[in-house]
Amino acid sequence: MKGSLKRAVLALSVMFALLLVGCQKQEEAQAPKRVDLIYVEWSSEVASTNVVAAVLQEKLGYEVRLTPVSAAAMWQGIAGGDADAMVAAWLPTTHGHYLERLREQVVDLGPNLDGTRIGLVVPAYVEISSMEELNAQAERFDGRIIGIDPGAGLMSKTEEAMDAYGLDKLRLVEGSGATMTAALADAVNREQWVAVTGWTPHWKFAQWDLKYLEDPKNVYGGAEQIHTIVRQGLEQDMPEVHRFLDNFSWTTDDMQQVMVWNREEGATPSETAKRWIAENPDKVAAWLR
Repeated sequence: MKGSLKRAVLALSVMFALLLVGCQKQEEAQAPKRVDLIYVEWSSEVASTNVVAAVLQEKLGYEVRLTPVSAAAMWQGIAGGDADAMVAAWLPTTHGHYLERLREQVVDLGPNLDGTRIGLVVPAYVEISSMEELNAQAERFDGRIIGIDPGAGLMSKTEEAMDAYGLDKLRLVEGSGATMTAALADAVNREQWVAVTGWTPHWKFAQWDLKYLEDPKNVYGGAEQIHTIVRQGLEQDMPEVHRFLDNFSWTTDDMQQVMVWNREEGATPSETAKRWIAENPDKVAAWLR
């Protein structure tokens, strides 16, 4: 009798354990999978990354984690499999050295935006037009070129440009996208000369009358594209996500619209992104085909 009782208790214990495992598996199956997106905190990449996140959340039902990092950490995060994707790779020039080094460890899905550009930007009233003229006017620029975060490809290209043009009377000041635009705003309000590292698309071109300095040595390269880069294995692990990211493509006008909205009082990038996808259902539908 005792043996029968022990066997019954054991059987019930096993059944209970199996029931728990089954419930856990069911909960895991029902829980939304998470997509990890990584990006640099440029206003353009804040816009695009949040739009991608909004589509993944609102249309595909995924949980999304956004991680802002430096450019070097962004590329390494994808290469190491710590993040699933980025839509912020400026190629072939700005981030070209990262792709060259990590090409075998990432998957390039191609461009999601055409017509980008990088270089040195000055207010339109500045009386020079070429980088070759900068050294002679260094005092007017207070001996500085205002830059962004030190890990950005734009910064390394600017260092190359300063060597190529012999700009030994100026120094490149590290900072962030926010400090760069703040310095630009202050100079424009005072009608002072200022040179900043710049890229298109960016809301500052809608805010002020600006121009790129000519780059006759072509250090900054010509027009660029922004590419989508994903980790190896994403297509097998999350085919629906991979398909959407492969289809994701928009225009500079689309991106600049989101950037302008992001500057409105009380706006948040996540809510702005939801607003954009709600107002552009045809484009979103094309991405999800």
